[in-house]
Amino acid sequence: MKGRRTVRESASIEPPPGYYVAGAEPPDAAQRTLILDWVVSRRIASGWRVESRSGSQVVLVRGQPVNHVLHAFLTVFSCLVWGIVWAGVALVNRVERVALTVDAQGRIVTVSAP
Repeated sequence: MKGRRTVRESASIEPPPGYYVAGAEPPDAAQRTLILDWVVSRRIASGWRVESRSGSQVVLVRGQPVNHVLHAFLTVFSCLVWGIVWAGVALVNRVERVALTVDAQGRIVTVSAP
């Protein structure tokens, strides 16, 4: 039986060697786009989704918001029993956002968002 492949959360977000030479002239716009694409693909592999993208910035999100309308209907139809589950889901569920930007030197700048 095949083992499940796990993705490491602490994967490096720096681009691989060869994308640009450190200490040489700064990367141009095309190289910065390639660097950002590589970092985004690494994050997507670890469970993130792209929320928005511009030329040199990407906003990634992980997690799903709680569907409060569905839980309200289930709570009403189960005579308030489902309210316990709803409270637990609302407390535990988190949506994380992070903005990745490539600066002029080709480095990735990460900013956590609320």
